[in-house]
Formats: sequence, structure tokens, C-alpha cells
Amino acid sequence: MPDYTLTANSPLDGFSRDFVGVSIIEVNDRAIVSLAVPKDGEKELTNALASSYQIELPKTGMLSFSTRDNAVLFNMAQDQYFLVFDYAGNTATSVVYSHLNDAAYLTDQSDSYVIVRVSGTDSRRLLERICPLDIHPSVFPIGSVARTVMEHLGAIIIHDAEDSFLLLSARSSARSFLEAIETSAVNIEPVN
Repeated sequence: MPDYTLTANSPLDGFSRDFVGVSIIEVNDRAIVSLAVPKDGEKELTNALASSYQIELPKTGMLSFSTRDNAVLFNMAQDQYFLVFDYAGNTATSVVYSHLNDAAYLTDQSDSYVIVRVSGTDSRRLLERICPLDIHPSVFPIGSVARTVMEHLGAIIIHDAEDSFLLLSARSSARSFLEAIETSAVNIEPVN
């Protein structure tokens, strides 16, 4: 019987490309864990997050930042949150469970999404071509997060730093999502 070795591949094989004024990089060292609040368990989750991550449950459309594992927490639906943090292993829920115990129901979403970072002085101009949201800094400041559609594909956009955005989209359409981002980068009009 032959011996087989399976090797995990990222959705975009570690894609990275620089354009004038913008970089597009697949992010492979972050995990995504969904946290569902048990019935009548919001106070327990709030306390667990405060003691372990030193963060609060965020308001809709905003991130809570933690220095533990460079984590960000945001909500996607009533009583459901996503925790995105530095991690490259296969047991992301175990890591979160070690901090929160039974304060939330956990599901590893890492392999369900592709994460792409768009950064640089023209990052906003790239995104304005494919994202219907108003992402002007006065409306979508650092720490903002929203669900949207980019070129007919569902996406989550996170404004995580100056001239930097994290984009999450379904792994199953990762190549189409990347093509939309690259096409936008190629077609950014130069500023005169």
C-alpha cells in the first residue's frame, strides 16, 4: 500500500504582489474562530473576554483590539462574534477555549475563508472601485468592520490600520476574489 503525505495549501498559495501605491498579500498566519453566545450567557462571555483578552464585546461595525495574539473581535450577527488572531496551527478553537472555557460555543472558521491584506497609499482607491461601501476615513475609520459585496462576492472588510484593510471572503471563490482585487489595482488611475 502506498504511503501518502497530505500537505495543507492556503487558498491562494501565499500570494503576494506589489503595485504602485498598493500591496496585495494573502494572510496565512491568522485564525478565525466564531464565538456564539450561549442563552443568557452574555455576562459570562463579557467577563471571560475582559479577563483573558482585556477586551469588551464590540458594538456593531466596530472592532475590539487585544494585545493577546494580536486579536480582533467583531460581531457578524446577534450573539455571534468572530475572533481573528495570530495563529498558524490546526487547533485554533483549543487556543480560544483555553482562555474562555465554556463562555461561548466555538467553531473554527479558518479554512472557510481566504484573508487578503490590501495596504498602501492607494489601498482605499483600489477598494473604492469594487466595494460599494463608503470607506472614507470619516465614515469608516480604523477599527471599522462591515459585511459587503465586492464584484458579486460576499466579503468582510476590516479597516485595521492606516492605509491597511483585511478582506475576508469565501475560500471556495478565493481565486475570483483575488482576480477582482488585482484587476482593480491594475486599473487605478494615476493622481495628477
